[in-house]
Order: sequence, then C-alpha cells, then structure tokens
Amino acid sequence: MTAPAGAAPPDSETTTETPAEGLTPEGPATDTPRPRHPEKARRPDQPSPRKPHWIRVKAPTSREAADVRRLMRDKKLATVCEEAACPNIGECWHRRHASFMILGEICTRACAFCNVRTGKPDGVDTGEPERLAESVAAMGLRHVVITSVDRDDLPDGGAGQFARCIAAIRAGGTGTTVEVLTPDFRDKPAALETVLDTPPDVFNHNLETVPRLYPSIRPGARYFTSLRLLQRSKELRPEVFTKSGLMVGLGETREEILQVMDDLRAADVDFLTIGQYLQPTRKHAAVDRFVPPEAFEDMARIARAKGFLLVSASPLTRSSHHADRDFAALRAARLAQAGVPPIPSP
Repeated sequence: MTAPAGAAPPDSETTTETPAEGLTPEGPATDTPRPRHPEKARRPDQPSPRKPHWIRVKAPTSREAADVRRLMRDKKLATVCEEAACPNIGECWHRRHASFMILGEICTRACAFCNVRTGKPDGVDTGEPERLAESVAAMGLRHVVITSVDRDDLPDGGAGQFARCIAAIRAGGTGTTVEVLTPDFRDKPAALETVLDTPPDVFNHNLETVPRLYPSIRPGARYFTSLRLLQRSKELRPEVFTKSGLMVGLGETREEILQVMDDLRAADVDFLTIGQYLQPTRKHAAVDRFVPPEAFEDMARIARAKGFLLVSASPLTRSSHHADRDFAALRAARLAQAGVPPIPSP
C-alpha cells in the first residue's frame, strides 16, 4: 500500500488506535467487527517500546477537521489520512488539507507496517475522478496528493484511474498542482506511461525501507522494482519532480539508510522524506527503536549533501505532510539550481 511512511494512530488522550487483534468496526451500528487485517489476526503480539514525548500528537477534533470529514463522506471519497491512521491528521485537517486515496479502501497486499485494510477490492468507481476534482475545488487546494491502495487485481494496477483523476483536476481550471503517490505497478506493462501521459507535477513512490527488510516488511514488493520505477519516471518525464520516502525504526542500520540515499540519487530522485515508523496495532511489525530528533537532523544534512533538491526528515515526517509547502520549496530549489534569482516578496 502507498500510505505515508510509518503511519500510525495519534497517541493522545483521545487516541483512535485500532484494537490489538486488528479488527475495526464498520460503522457505528455494526455488531460484528469486520477483520481489517485478517492475515494478521492469528499472529502473536509484537510489543513495541513506549512512545517518547516527541511522538505524541493530538487527535482531529477541530471544526475544520469535522468539515473535511463531512466533505469526504458527502463525496464518498477516502483519504489516506484516515485509512493509514496518519499521526498528522489533526494538523492537516485543521488546515483543510487532505490526501486522497483512490481505487477503494481495500488493498490487495498485506505489508507488515500498513494500517490499510487488506482483502478483495470492489470494482473501479468511474465517478470517483469527478468527485475528487469537485472536492479539490471546494477545499481550495493549491496542491493535492493522490495515492491509492495496491490493485494487483487490475490489468493496469489502477494507472488509468490515476490518469483520469489528474485529468479531471486539470479540467476543473483551479490551477491546483498534482502529486501522485503510486503503487509499484509490479508486472503491469505500460502502467507508468499511462500515469505520465497526463503528467502530474510530482511523481512519488515510497521505497519505505532498506532492501534487507523487504521480505518481512514489504513482502509483496521488490526493492529494485520500486527503484527502477522512480528512475524510469525521471527518464520519461524529466520535468516532473520525483520523490520517495523511508521509514526508520524497523531495525535498519545507518549504513543501509545511506546506501538507499545513494541508490535514490543514482535514480535522479529529487525529494526524500524520512519519518519514524509507528506500529498501527500489536499485530503489525514491532518498532525496533524510536529515533531521536537529532538523528533525523543528521540524516537530513547527509541527504542534502548527497544532492537531493529537498529533504524532509523528522519523527513525524510523512510523504504527504506539508506537501503544498514542500512543492513550493521544490520549485524554488530547481530555479536556484538553474541560476534563476528568486522573485522578491511584495
């Protein structure tokens, strides 16, 4: 699944953490919970260390957050903010900013880190692109992030729906810039080309973790398949920014992280995000350690030295967090690299 790296529920007095057995009620009137992660239900608990003070955040309780939730329900749209239980949901929804998750709420894969529901997805909703574009306009978004569940059941992996959503937003005339966070489209010929035929402004695909941990953390994916997807995106559309994200705290070493940075730079990736992995339920992969803020600062410094146009690294950094501000910074960095002076503020 293509959720923001390391997403997990807010840890506060009003936490909405998923039950330990990986079951979540489907609506307030449901008597029998529906398995959210049936493949994990019988696994032994994976205890994690207690969250440190720098991880704790507030749940989304503001009026603005309620407005965003209401709009999503009215338009029958899903957000990765909710489905992946992103810890930044309160902040982003208070700013009336949401990241949309297309192609349903059920993923065909079962990654060890991800909170998105696993199972057999429904068919493709042909009205989704238009409703998404309407929501983008209603929210007045300057920049929008569109991600999806993995849809290995579809011949194109869902690439056509990404293209239709981009086209619908462009047709709305809002001038909104578009960032897509796609699956790896493994074994789906021409899927990447389909997305890039209606080019987004940012093409994002998260590597998530280091190659050694793929079999246990991201078993349905292949590290070099994901890396090659990013590289081909830049080859096909050099003008489109490329972006990828990593989680830390899963047992990786510092040397492995630095190697992934080098691999991403070799693939000409522009923007790197690094955030702390948080365990969605006790059935998911355990947190190996909580990385302190100063270690994130060190990783960001090294990544910038390696040549990324932009780096965002902190315990609560996620792929879509502050994406609108980051896109403005990306454009400014590209212009600066080309020797174009910044436009003075009025």
